Amino acid sequence: MELQVALILSAVLQLLAFVITISMIPKTKFNIAWISISIGFLLMALRRIFEVLYFLNGVEPDAITIFNSWIAIIISVTMLIASFYIRKIFEVLNRIHQLRKENEAKLISAIISTEEKERKYFSKELHDGLGPILSTAKMTLSAIDKNHCKPQTYKLLNKVENMVDNAIITTKEISNHITPHVLERYGLRKAIETFIRNITTKEQIDIQIETNIQKQRYESKTETILYRICCELVNNTLKYAHASKVSILINARITFIEFRYKDNGAGFHIQQAEKKGMGLINIKSRVRSLNGLIEFVSFPNKGFKAYIKLPI
Repeated sequence: MELQVALILSAVLQLLAFVITISMIPKTKFNIAWISISIGFLLMALRRIFEVLYFLNGVEPDAITIFNSWIAIIISVTMLIASFYIRKIFEVLNRIHQLRKENEAKLISAIISTEEKERKYFSKELHDGLGPILSTAKMTLSAIDKNHCKPQTYKLLNKVENMVDNAIITTKEISNHITPHVLERYGLRKAIETFIRNITTKEQIDIQIETNIQKQRYESKTETILYRICCELVNNTLKYAHASKVSILINARITFIEFRYKDNGAGFHIQQAEKKGMGLINIKSRVRSLNGLIEFVSFPNKGFKAYIKLPI
């Protein structure tokens, strides 16, 4: 009687071990080895059930059968304990993986924040330091009475004045490129529209922007990352894609911002591009620093697409 109760308990324990192992299959990413182990646990549970039915039919077991049955019971108990601790190990590993992802995101976020601070510093130095000096030089040149100058001197003064004008314009462009003041003052939509409007290229390219964002403002990091990504993608298209059309979609939802980018250019293999350059990898890192989702789709001669989803 004790043996029958023990076998029934063994079958139940074996089934529990099977349930635990099969519940961990998704965590192992459907590894064939773990699936095989789960099937083995199921077969062992079925064997315990058959042993119970064998004894319930009134068959008198011999000493060897009894000994084997007790060994099987012990195995069932140890396998249940093992499966329980294996599950704990998987939970710890998953937690470690999650912590690593969170730490990576925090590290990337800190790098991006430091980078933006340095950009603002250099932009401010150019705008507030070099800018006034050039403006003063311009005013000084303008104050010179050119009517009493020799023709050669007059030409040189005009040339220098034009050079100073170009230096002032270049300084403003560099300062705005380092830190887009339009983005800080007017937001994402205005900044991207201004960037597209100021693009100068030898090729004829049609860039269409569609967005439901008006004057809404979002977290500075979110706006900056989206702006940088948009500029990076447009510049990549202009440099390499030989595209004639680009479409940009930016829509704000209740809990996230959706960004879609598409060009009809030459296209490429995503994996090869990531190995050759850091552009796409940097974009992915920026998106992941905000716990966002990103997907690239491209094939040779079939253009390029990017989909990004950032939580608000």
